[in-house]
Amino acid sequence: MATTKGTRKAAPAAEAAAPTNGVNAKESMPRLSDTELAQAMALVRDADSVELKVTVPVGSHRATIQGLPIDPVEAQPRQVFFFDTPDLALNKAGLVVRARRIQGGRADTVVKLRPVVPAELDPELRKLAAFNVEVDMLPGGFVCSASLKGRASGQAVRDVVAGGLPLKDLFSSRQRSFYKEHAPDGIKLSDLQPLGPTFILKGTFDAAMGFDPKAPPRRIVAEVWLYPDGSRILELSTKCLPAQAFQVSAEARAYLAGRGVELGGTQQTKTKTALEFYAGQLKAGATA
Repeated sequence: MATTKGTRKAAPAAEAAAPTNGVNAKESMPRLSDTELAQAMALVRDADSVELKVTVPVGSHRATIQGLPIDPVEAQPRQVFFFDTPDLALNKAGLVVRARRIQGGRADTVVKLRPVVPAELDPELRKLAAFNVEVDMLPGGFVCSASLKGRASGQAVRDVVAGGLPLKDLFSSRQRSFYKEHAPDGIKLSDLQPLGPTFILKGTFDAAMGFDPKAPPRRIVAEVWLYPDGSRILELSTKCLPAQAFQVSAEARAYLAGRGVELGGTQQTKTKTALEFYAGQLKAGATA
């Protein structure tokens, strides 16, 4: 992993390009080792939130959607752009810059750093409402990230991608400072190119899980990422507080498995897949 500025230290056995602290996401490994479990618990303890994720094999997409209370007609369309160099210098340094258009003219932005160790982050940053430290957990892997979020308009995102506005206009001054602190030397926001768009359909449903029949249902998110070559990723996820992470993980796994969802397949990461796809397009275009 490339060296970034600041005092951040690498999380134990983590890779910035994919949420797999010590685990190869291309392998079917639905269980963490004892060492990895201890690492995950240490990160979860100091995080603000936990997101539990699983990607469903393509061959099981249809059965999964039919087996869960998902209404495809109610899915919300979204459009995501990443910003990086053609050789993905930011991704190699563990930095993600993203803008997302949302139905209704809204948009949001994020500058994300991963992997991180929560205890080593700036305490002043952690006081910001827009700053979140989250552990992503999936079968066989995990990563802790720090995200500084912002808001924009869908039209502003379109104007930036079309070249009518500079990229810096999408991000707040605090986001720009966060980027400058952790970006590789010499790479400014103005040096980045838009990678995308990736079209997304997002659906949600409430699931009753666990042993307590009086417990409120848990919100589960289903996202389908559709890439220009026809490939797609279906991800199911739910968020919880750190203290609930391992209980909710077990309950969600039991709920999904009980409805025929394949949990042991190859785990794909949406961001890495998108970055590599569009970087490949840029490279092919440059060669041509």
